[in-house]
Amino acid sequence: MPDLTSPQNPRVKNAVRLRDRRHREKQGKILIDGARELRRAIAAGVKLTELFVCPALCQSEDAQYMLDALPQLGGEVLFVSPAVFQRLAFGQRAEGVLGIAEMPRPMLATISASWGDSLTVTPTKTPLVAVLEGVEKPGNVGAVLRSADAVGVSAVIVADGRTDLFNPNAIRASLGTIFTTPACEATSEETLAWLRARNFSVFAARVDGSVPYGEVDYRGPTAIVLGSEAAGLSSAWTGDDIRAVRLPMLGKADSLNVSVTAAVLFYEALRQRQL
Repeated sequence: MPDLTSPQNPRVKNAVRLRDRRHREKQGKILIDGARELRRAIAAGVKLTELFVCPALCQSEDAQYMLDALPQLGGEVLFVSPAVFQRLAFGQRAEGVLGIAEMPRPMLATISASWGDSLTVTPTKTPLVAVLEGVEKPGNVGAVLRSADAVGVSAVIVADGRTDLFNPNAIRASLGTIFTTPACEATSEETLAWLRARNFSVFAARVDGSVPYGEVDYRGPTAIVLGSEAAGLSSAWTGDDIRAVRLPMLGKADSLNVSVTAAVLFYEALRQRQL
């Protein structure tokens, strides 16, 4: 018999509350919804405190892997009924396993430490950093992280974010790559000072950018800065050492989704670095 059969159980209600940023901050925990996302979190060393498992729903390969690995995962395992799991899961993606973990609190200093004191310019080590300022939709944050992982971006910094980095929807949209790419939150001022101190070339994506995106050099230590679709970038990202780049827009729309813009710029940087 499952340990929990009522969607009104206090443990279930407490887990559901973690969909709200205020409760995540209050509890210092995050909700990881999805078997593949959980598998990547565990591989990255994220510490689980609870696992809600419904074996009848564990149909995917990743879910079966998690089910088989339960004895080694750590954290309290709670077997739940299908009705309870439907209450816990987001939307229609009930994969049978959902985790609660201690909230990671990465900082700019953490990224610096992982790189060491020297930023050696080599084809495999030259840093490429993505900065997302004021992005409000967690799905966009997650999609950018997924592209960043694909290209091998060195770090993603959420600057003055209007959604927190570990929103469950951001985790799901990233397919768990939020745990495979160094990522942190900071203010725009802190981020810019950090980049300048390390002699990054900073390229800000703007609709009215003065330079086409393919005409700049991304091969050195580079930061690509993107803003929200509604407000764009703040005035913090202007200056003599910041170049505004644009993507061609030949139709009626004046901008692309921020995650699409990010993917275009990331792959242009990768193309140049592979020449």
